[in-house]
Amino acid sequence: MVVGRTARRPLRADARRNYERIVSAAQEAFLEQGADASLEEIARRAGVGSATLHRHFPSRHSLLQAVFRDRVDALCARARERAAADEEPGAALFAWLHDFNAYAAASHGLVASLLRDGQDAGPPRQDDDCAAMITAAADELLRRAQRTGAVRADIRTSDLLTLLSALSLAVLDDDGTQTDRMLDITINGLRPHA
Repeated sequence: MVVGRTARRPLRADARRNYERIVSAAQEAFLEQGADASLEEIARRAGVGSATLHRHFPSRHSLLQAVFRDRVDALCARARERAAADEEPGAALFAWLHDFNAYAAASHGLVASLLRDGQDAGPPRQDDDCAAMITAAADELLRRAQRTGAVRADIRTSDLLTLLSALSLAVLDDDGTQTDRMLDITINGLRPHA
């Protein structure tokens, strides 16, 4: 599915190739330079003009969504796998938080870019698919863990995602050690007090 194009007719073969080249170039640039990578540089790497890039992706946010949709799909599939496993619900949630943390670290804070409000100005956005998918995955794991008493009942999904988003922004240049430590502190704060 092409993000933001569900109501439009399918792309011609040449337009589809341009779309795929832009997404591939953007993925490389975002991984190397973060969410603020130059859109002009992405167009150059893709071998298309800036107008072609903007025709497919009217905002930076829409391009970020396209680039990370597959990765978000995989992260959410991992949440479903953890929920379906015979794992204790609290352990499943905490393991997925580590999955999320690894994903965020590998994405150089781009997950936080997708989750936070105030994206690029531009035409009105449709539902933020990536954030909605992550929210649904986290919500299911959180509710299961709360039903078994593994997580405090007063924790909301929005609290959890805000913590994860902040964590991914706070430790962009970390080798993983501080990130893991901060996530462990977060997890301890989610558990019911003795």
